[in-house]
Amino acid sequence: MLRSFLDYHRATLAMKCEGLTDEELRQQSMPPSTLSLLGLVRHMAEVERAWFRRAFEDNDAPMVWSDEIDFQAAYDASASTRAEAFAAWEAEVENSRRIEREAESLDLAGYQPRWGEDVSLRMVMVHVLLEYGRHNGHADFLREGVDGTVGA
Repeated sequence: MLRSFLDYHRATLAMKCEGLTDEELRQQSMPPSTLSLLGLVRHMAEVERAWFRRAFEDNDAPMVWSDEIDFQAAYDASASTRAEAFAAWEAEVENSRRIEREAESLDLAGYQPRWGEDVSLRMVMVHVLLEYGRHNGHADFLREGVDGTVGA
């Protein structure tokens, strides 16, 4: 069930970006917010890396767009392209899926360096699912603002 809902939300984020140009994907919501669909894709690449790769494979793996642990840096998509953002996001999603697929149990313990504590794969999957749920809500509004498209 966790796998299915997580993949549903991953697919929803991708669907919210379908058919848009790089410029449309970089379109920001409303001042002072700089949030954009491309920024959300970049942010979710960071989330996937932070919660799967860094917790279960390499606690010191660098973030994708930040030399420090700065999740806000990913939101700046002003010079980004669909190709760049989606390549990074899709690579992190595939790595996350591999980690989950190879785990003997959802009780697999990893270490979340940001929290400084052990976390189970189950907890990580729930946390990342919640991240997608929250940000897909943002994506709904952003996409509607670009071209009026609504729904999943």
